[in-house]
Parts: sequence; C-alpha cells; structure tokens
Amino acid sequence: MPVMAKPADGKFCVGLVQMACARDPNENLAKAEWRIREAAGRGAQVICLQELFRSEYFCREENPALFALAEPVPGQTTARLGELARELAVVVIAPVFERRAPGLYHNTAAVLDADGSLAGIYRKMHIPDDPLYYEKFYFTPGDLGFVCFDTRYARLAVLICWDQWYPEAARAAALGGASVLFYPTAIGWHPKEKAQHGAAQLDAWRMIQRAHAIANGLYVAAVNRVGYEGTPEAGLEFWGSSFAADPFGSLLAEAPADREETLVVECDPRRIEEVRQNWPFLRDRRIESYGGILDRFIDS
Repeated sequence: MPVMAKPADGKFCVGLVQMACARDPNENLAKAEWRIREAAGRGAQVICLQELFRSEYFCREENPALFALAEPVPGQTTARLGELARELAVVVIAPVFERRAPGLYHNTAAVLDADGSLAGIYRKMHIPDDPLYYEKFYFTPGDLGFVCFDTRYARLAVLICWDQWYPEAARAAALGGASVLFYPTAIGWHPKEKAQHGAAQLDAWRMIQRAHAIANGLYVAAVNRVGYEGTPEAGLEFWGSSFAADPFGSLLAEAPADREETLVVECDPRRIEEVRQNWPFLRDRRIESYGGILDRFIDS
C-alpha cells in the first residue's frame, strides 16, 4: 500500500476497534491485526485498540501467575504492530501490560507511528481498586505524566480507562495541544448490578467523556471491549458502546453494547478552532486562582 500523506486541509480519520477477547493472547493479537487492516481499508489513519487487548481482563482476580502475561516495551506486540503500521501507513495505539523491570509493571499504551516507529508510551496514571477491578495488585501508577504525541496525521493524547473520569487529565491533554484524546477502556457491568444500575452507569460513562470533549474543545474517542468474561458468579459483562464525539460533544459514531464493531470517523481540526472561538473556555481560565487543585482537599 502506498504511503498516505497528511491531507492538505489537516483532516484525518480515526478507527476504533471494539473486540471480544479470548484466553489466548496470540488469538487476540491476530484478531487485532485483522481489525486494523479492516479499519485501514475503510480509510482510518489513526487506529486505537482497547485496553489490555491481548488478554481477557485479568484484573478480576489477584493472581500472581497472571504477571506472566506482561511483556516489555518495545517487545513482541509493538514489533508486530509496528510492522503492520508501516505496511499500512497508519498510526496504531496499542495498550499492553508492560513489564518494566522485575516486579514493576504498568498498564501502558504504546503509540506506533505510520512508519512503524515507537512514537512513545503512556502509562496509566489513575489505578482503580474495586470488586473485579483489582488493578492496584498488578499496576504501578504511571510516571510519565500526561503526554501528547506528534504522529504523521495528528497530535494526539492517550488516557486509559479509569483516567477517563478525571477532568484534570483531559485538560492537561488539551493544554498539550492534542487534537484528539483516546480512551482505551475495559469497563462493564457487574451482572448483579446491571438491572438496577446498568443504564445509569453506562450513561454516566458516556456523559463524562463527552463533557471532556466540550470543556476542552477537542475530539474524544473511547474504545471499549465487549463480551462476558469470568464465571457466572464473578464475571464482568463489558458494555462495548465505543464512541467518538466532536469538540461540541456531539456523537459522531457509536458501537453496539453486545457485539464487536470497527468504527471509522473523520476529524477536522477546523472544527476545534470553530468551537473554541465560540466557547472560549481556554481563553477565560483563571489560572492564577487554581492553586487549590494541587491539594488533596481544601480543609477549612
């Protein structure tokens, strides 16, 4: 495939790959490669996979044997997907379980540029610890900050799952100049809660990320997994519903909750400029008055 140049008008297309995952990491990697080819064939230039896409969501339990799923970065996954990125001339965002050193692990997203090179990594900053989301057992909090990546098609930022609930993280990405903010995710329902709280939980998840798009005047792309993982008594039903929103918060595309899907959406930086001119939140920020946000809590 010929190398695609960045369009003169600055527009670019993002691809969101929503998958169900099997127990075999190699099976998941092969499926991801096929889905990346599908997205590229439909015009996607920046393609994002879901959180921890190479495995089932193993954080449902605290099991030391599962550290064997981790790999270095660069490593096997980044090598395979880097070759594919170069072949297709696309940017690939690949979230992996990173083994940084013996006993030191991160929940990481590798950004592979369209020439196959590693543009950089983001390490998940906010680490949850909830029933069936025992991530503090596995992951050290990220130490690279909220970074932006210059790629062939766009300047972008990546945050991961639990990060998506924090407005400070989204604001940092916007202030870093990102045109689009990707949220690779693994989130779903506890089966016993779905009937009573499921609709509200999904709506809150969608709403907070659309709010980040509005408050910061940038594109937001959330990429979730789908399917049921675990035992009937202690499993998670991932709610899919991957979506992209424009800088006004309008939904551009949304995947279903119950099956795999690949979304492809066009992003236009001129839309960012237009929205920010009319809603100048960055202009009107009172940066001299926000010192308290650096405190854990403002005690009286």
